[in-house]
Amino acid sequence: MPELPEVETIRLGLQKHLVGQTIERVDVRLKKIVTGDISHIVGVKIISVERFGKGLVISLDNGYAIAIHIKMTGQLIYHDAVIEKSFHPSLKIGGKLPNTHTHVIFHLKSLNANRKADEREATLYYNDIRQFGWLKIIRREDLKSLPFFNELGPEPLKDLSEERLATIIKASKGPIKPLLMDQKKIGGIGNIYANDALFQAKIDPRRKANSLSVTEITALFAAIEFVLKKSLSYGGASEVNFVNALGEDGGYQDHFLVYAQEDKPCLVCQTTISKIRQAGRGTFFCTLCQL
Repeated sequence: MPELPEVETIRLGLQKHLVGQTIERVDVRLKKIVTGDISHIVGVKIISVERFGKGLVISLDNGYAIAIHIKMTGQLIYHDAVIEKSFHPSLKIGGKLPNTHTHVIFHLKSLNANRKADEREATLYYNDIRQFGWLKIIRREDLKSLPFFNELGPEPLKDLSEERLATIIKASKGPIKPLLMDQKKIGGIGNIYANDALFQAKIDPRRKANSLSVTEITALFAAIEFVLKKSLSYGGASEVNFVNALGEDGGYQDHFLVYAQEDKPCLVCQTTISKIRQAGRGTFFCTLCQL
């Protein structure tokens, strides 16, 4: 599932291209993906794109918003006449757009009179192979009524401080790695960055969270920020279906520290990377570096 760096990469792309555009029409091809009244977002200008954990919010100038969670295989792909000239999409989008995996199409128009007529019209496609994602049309002031947004924990690179992380860790008796992935405790971290951050901090993912020392918590906080920033610099990880807002692959998958590196040598000590399962997810670690 796309995590904080991937969703932030999408947000940055959408922010760049969507703000100032007006939603002219919306084609809903799969009704279960969208909830809410489409009429509330038609003819309305987009004023901002924000991210909350792994969720996105497209705010409109009439007080409504489109809350989006792309889940495991969702994709938001922006296209216009200018982008078409240098469009090199990933194979992960499933071919020419729209295609069989395209479930919602937003037809957009810029009101910027300085743009050429053939550059005004644009399209935002929502693709989703497994159809787990959702789009909810809701008043901006009611976002907190959605459980995902209401229950989201503090986020790294935003409002998660070292002190808050320490409080969360010391209150948990379970293993540290599943704790890092609990969105109600810490927003935005999933399997990729929990694995890589624990390796960077030299902490065994099986350790009880409340057994970590102050020094280890300091190292873990720094490691979380390190791997997230590193991934952001590469435009996220295109491990499964992730693409950015222009349908392009990210690059962090070529720089994983231990995630998905089972049976490969550790980058530090050359010990073979091990894999176990925790809370139903694969956990990758070095048995020597992460004692």
